[in-house]
Amino acid sequence: MPIKSYLAYPLEGKKQQLAQELANITGCEIIPSTNTELIVLVTETADEQAETELENRLKNLMSLQCLTMVSGFGDHA
Repeated sequence: MPIKSYLAYPLEGKKQQLAQELANITGCEIIPSTNTELIVLVTETADEQAETELENRLKNLMSLQCLTMVSGFGDHA
């Protein structure tokens, strides 16, 4: 079960839109920053295929400027 954390940087003025888009994606938990245009994103997926699908969906968000992975864990049992 892959669990990853990211720093999500929205396009200028699009933080609320990005937060809403991320909140609507199954497997995503968001933590908005209070002092900067940044969102902490934690994802959890059932398997590698679901992780790949989630990553592709994240890449296509129009309000997302940059997504930086901070940490990742995968249970390869």
